[in-house]
Amino acid sequence: MTGLDSWTPGEHSADGVTHPTYRKGTGPGVVVISEIPGITPSVIEFAEEVVAAGHTVVMPQLFGTPGAEPTTGYMMRSITQACLSREFTVLAAGQTSPIASWLRSLARTLHEELGGPGVGAVGMCFTGGFALAMMVDPSVTAPVLAQPSLPFCLGRKRAADLGLSPADLAVVKQRAAEGQEVLGLRFVEDPAVGKHRFDSLRRELGEAFLAVEFPGKQHSTLTEHRQQEGVDRVLAFLADKLR
Repeated sequence: MTGLDSWTPGEHSADGVTHPTYRKGTGPGVVVISEIPGITPSVIEFAEEVVAAGHTVVMPQLFGTPGAEPTTGYMMRSITQACLSREFTVLAAGQTSPIASWLRSLARTLHEELGGPGVGAVGMCFTGGFALAMMVDPSVTAPVLAQPSLPFCLGRKRAADLGLSPADLAVVKQRAAEGQEVLGLRFVEDPAVGKHRFDSLRRELGEAFLAVEFPGKQHSTLTEHRQQEGVDRVLAFLADKLR
């Protein structure tokens, strides 16, 4: 038993790239993108809550072994794999990771199938900022950034960077100016998110950025260091934007 036995396996292809996916539920679509090291039991638990709240959830497998526990060795292997992949931009500022194009295609396809106002995108940690990059596509109407950690916070410039190209940032800012809100969650002393990234989100998005912040140095707001208030805020945000 991996915790995914009740989920339907599939795959999505775009731009010559194919990744496996896992799908469950009915209702408006939500793309849940796992944190490092992959689709762990706690990620599945969170995704099940989104399903129970009345959504069709699709989880892409971008790295790791689905259902595996997050041991230290597994974490190191997965982050090494991700850092070496050309799909992810982990250090350069002012760039959008190439995987964003594939994720936008996944969201767009899900929206075309299910209809409604749009789909949600929940990114976590390594993938947290991808939900913001997906917002470039108008199909994404409920972007959630849980402890966005790319680019890695090595120096103030990277710590403040949002992992978007100037062109993508301009689109995101325009959508925010038109009323599209973005939900962000973090522990305020989390070094992986850094001291300045949420400042950048507030500056660039203004009142459209809704911050949910918790005291302390922990990291995974929705999974390993789960905060019930955070989970509740995410579910309420998805309900508000997708129904």
